[in-house]
Amino acid sequence: MKRLMDGKKVKHWAFMVLAACVFASCASLQNRAERRAQMKQAVAAAVAERRMHVDITSMSTLRYGSRAVTTDFFLELRGDSVRSYLPYLGQARQAPMASPSQGLNFEVRAQRISVTQPKADCARFEIDLRTREDCYEYVLELYDNGKAYILVRSQNRDPISFDGDFVPLQ
Repeated sequence: MKRLMDGKKVKHWAFMVLAACVFASCASLQNRAERRAQMKQAVAAAVAERRMHVDITSMSTLRYGSRAVTTDFFLELRGDSVRSYLPYLGQARQAPMASPSQGLNFEVRAQRISVTQPKADCARFEIDLRTREDCYEYVLELYDNGKAYILVRSQNRDPISFDGDFVPLQ
């Protein structure tokens, strides 16, 4: 008789543990949905204000393939100003003499910024820039989930692309 009672207790405890796991997973799904909604709202506000920061996670070139990068690199858009601190790996057709910077490191006012929405979950920025060294076209695709894709084209360098994560600016 004692064994039967122990079996009922074990079943009862097993049911309680299973119920606790189900409730915990429901709570985590709700938290995940809330985080997604908050990110979508933050991205929409950043697109409307043209104020955003993208931390770079990887870069990809035609000649050298894809590489992970440190989180020190970023692209920042504040209104019509662009602050670029990006690595560059590729071939330059015409290297500037005594260039003070290496990579795509500058802060300039954009000559043109156009914003389109090619997909329901994506905003696309096309930004034309001119520095003392070169003319650039930056194409920034920012997704509702906070992921970003950046393509940089230049007159004197090979194209390069970057993947990164959106960070809201205060």
